Amino acid sequence: PPLPNNYSTMARGPKKHLKRLNAPRHWNLGKMGGVWAPKPSAGPHKQRECLPVAIILRERLKYALTGKECQQICMERCVKIDGKVRTDMNYPAGFMDTVELEKSGDRFRLLYDTKGRFVLHRIQKEEAEYKLCRIQKVYVTAKKVPVAVTHDGRTLRYPDPDVKVNDTVKVSIATGKMSDIFSFEMGAMVMVTKGHNAGRVGQLVHLEKHDGSFSIVTVKDKKGNSFATRQSNVFVIGKGDHPQVTLPKGRGIKKTILQERAEAEARGDL
Repeated sequence: PPLPNNYSTMARGPKKHLKRLNAPRHWNLGKMGGVWAPKPSAGPHKQRECLPVAIILRERLKYALTGKECQQICMERCVKIDGKVRTDMNYPAGFMDTVELEKSGDRFRLLYDTKGRFVLHRIQKEEAEYKLCRIQKVYVTAKKVPVAVTHDGRTLRYPDPDVKVNDTVKVSIATGKMSDIFSFEMGAMVMVTKGHNAGRVGQLVHLEKHDGSFSIVTVKDKKGNSFATRQSNVFVIGKGDHPQVTLPKGRGIKKTILQERAEAEARGDL
């Protein structure tokens, strides 16, 4: 039957809950561990490409057992992300963010492993003072100020004129100013941040431009395996084979399932 005019079927505003089965696969939440999952707040990283603080504290670091404990840890101002205290336990931390827990002396950078899952990669104090940001767009504002926008929603005003889209800049976390530029060019060291090859690291060997469609890049890793992905999925992390951030174990080289099995047998896990 037609609905009465005063009755609306539209949803009001953004969803505030997330069911556990709907949570991103790479959070590795158990299927039976309850109905709900932490719904990431709106923030600098996309909902499906982030790791909420609650999951870092509870599932990864095991500093909390329950959501309430995560909340208490955050409200005691123990968690810093990119140098700022975050009291929201659902704050979305994402790729390249630094997570600092001063009380326990922990510092991590969020990177991907070769299976495309977030890794809390432990880093030294010196490395926690900067992060790499991918340039998403460069434009001139209405008041004629050139700006560059990064993958984590930062706006860098008056950037170096050599900065182009797809490049990566090194940003100081304390000041938010950029220092070095790592340009997107052949021979650059890149990490794949999305898609089937997420987490793999290699050198750029080829770029196929497709105007009006997706440009495809070919990447070759240290072991000589080459693979292709969209240009928008790669993140420059250094020049040649000098990454600007330390890489998690495995160095971003994806093993075949046969290699994984052979290594597990050698370790005596099987």
